[in-house]
Amino acid sequence: MGSKYTKRYTEEFKRDAIALVDSSGRTVTAVARELGISSESLRGRYRRAKADRGEGTPGELSSAEREELKWLRKEVREQQQTIEILKKRPPSS
Repeated sequence: MGSKYTKRYTEEFKRDAIALVDSSGRTVTAVARELGISSESLRGRYRRAKADRGEGTPGELSSAEREELKWLRKEVREQQQTIEILKKRPPSS
């Protein structure tokens, strides 16, 4: 949970900030300073946007891949719980 002082930005603002980094040729830090936002926050969003466009570093997951991984991990957890429950069941005669 974020602090009550955490600023929330609209998706449009985030997209525009990323587009500004792409189109201006300036660094993420310079654009973040100009917009009055955290450079680390913008850097993370910019890196994820590049990965989503297929321009990320090798091995970096896109948003869709991160969502799929999250879903798969949940499925594995649920299946492991089911297996543990079935192991504890007495054998049927």
